[in-house]
Amino acid sequence: MEPIIIDVAPNGAKKTTADLPNIPVTAESIAYAAREFAKAGAAMVHLHVRDDNQKHTLDPEIYSQTISAIREVAGDDLIIQCTSESGGIYTPKQQMEIITQLHPEAASVALREFIPDSSHEASALAFFADLFAEGILTQYVLYSLDEVRYFAKLRKDGKIPGKKVSVLFVLGQKYASINDKSTWALSDQLDPFLESFDGELLLSETIWHVCAFGGYENSIMQKVTKCGGNPRIGFENNHFLADGSLAKNNADLVLQYIKSVETTHREIATPAKARIILGQTLENKS
Repeated sequence: MEPIIIDVAPNGAKKTTADLPNIPVTAESIAYAAREFAKAGAAMVHLHVRDDNQKHTLDPEIYSQTISAIREVAGDDLIIQCTSESGGIYTPKQQMEIITQLHPEAASVALREFIPDSSHEASALAFFADLFAEGILTQYVLYSLDEVRYFAKLRKDGKIPGKKVSVLFVLGQKYASINDKSTWALSDQLDPFLESFDGELLLSETIWHVCAFGGYENSIMQKVTKCGGNPRIGFENNHFLADGSLAKNNADLVLQYIKSVETTHREIATPAKARIILGQTLENKS
């Protein structure tokens, strides 16, 4: 199996310091958090930025300031993946325009946001092709089995470019109360995604990550790792350690994860190695 690419989502779009006092929401705090979880072993940061009121934004200026802060504090190694999440604020057209203007090294795109109905398919597919042509490492976010099947059809029809594709499976209830255990993701929720995806697309042609909302995150990521996948962990999805206590920071979650998967004998990818692996998404299919 390929090395593990640890992606950290340090804040997400919704949680504020009122919910979690130590969540990083400013450019400076995100930068210092990135330095610590990069030291712990992460190769990539899934970046959300906030305005002065801690509200979700895709403002290119705030993005640029935060990226610069990360580079200044954490160095140039860490892969910075910018979210294009609408947050109920942005239209698909606005999301495309902002990512095009920003031109990040990497970006995540939720299929259901860019193609909310068939009338958006052509423009979204043209945008995905542009990301590929521009050399932007693109990860497709899939929330349901229907989205997996739809994505697979687009891929089979040659409408999703790349020798390999990078996807993120989302488990659990997004934006639910983090203290409501009934909304937490469970490890068996992963199985249908893998079965459906492998039935429609070859997992060997896929670089897949999983994010799991709730306090069972670490045990789910152990299963993900054994199955050949990669973790996206962090305060966006969870702030509990496996023993039920609160993590002090995102780096704690990374360190816990690495210790828990030592017996899998999979190497932890450096950012340089992760770039090589993810770079396969920018190669034409043979």
